[in-house]
Amino acid sequence: MSTHNLTESKAQKKIAKMADNISIAMLLTDLTNLPISTAPMTTKRVDNEGNIWFLSEKNSEHNDNILKDSRVQLIYSHPSEMEFMSIYGKAEITTDPDSIEKLYSKIDDAWFSGKKDPNITVLKVSPREAYYWDTKQNKYISLLKVGAAAITGNKADIGKKGKMNIH
Repeated sequence: MSTHNLTESKAQKKIAKMADNISIAMLLTDLTNLPISTAPMTTKRVDNEGNIWFLSEKNSEHNDNILKDSRVQLIYSHPSEMEFMSIYGKAEITTDPDSIEKLYSKIDDAWFSGKKDPNITVLKVSPREAYYWDTKQNKYISLLKVGAAAITGNKADIGKKGKMNIH
């Protein structure tokens, strides 16, 4: 796997592409205590600055944790596509009605009683540091390349990985 570090606009585009493709992230909060608190979150949007947006319940454990310490980690994993991303950043909580309006969709009715639900909040995660692993092809081709490399003794370039510097 070759290393390709990305900066600013390329990093922001990579975050947006991978977050959109994977869509579900594990949100880690309360990072100083073990076990680390985790919750699955559906990515609602990635903006032009690389900020990642989610809807969340006001009285959730992760919202409580973010109010105490805004540092969070997002882990995206799409094993069948061999795509993985880890993002460390700061989270903000808002109840801005315009943000809720932009992010809310019919599927969110499974968690909330509509856009006016008093328990709905918006989480904005601003990445500070990120890392990605992304193969050029699916896992079966990657496995074939690894097998061929084992037989021939050559290294297999099965994809890219790298640090993403956002700011």
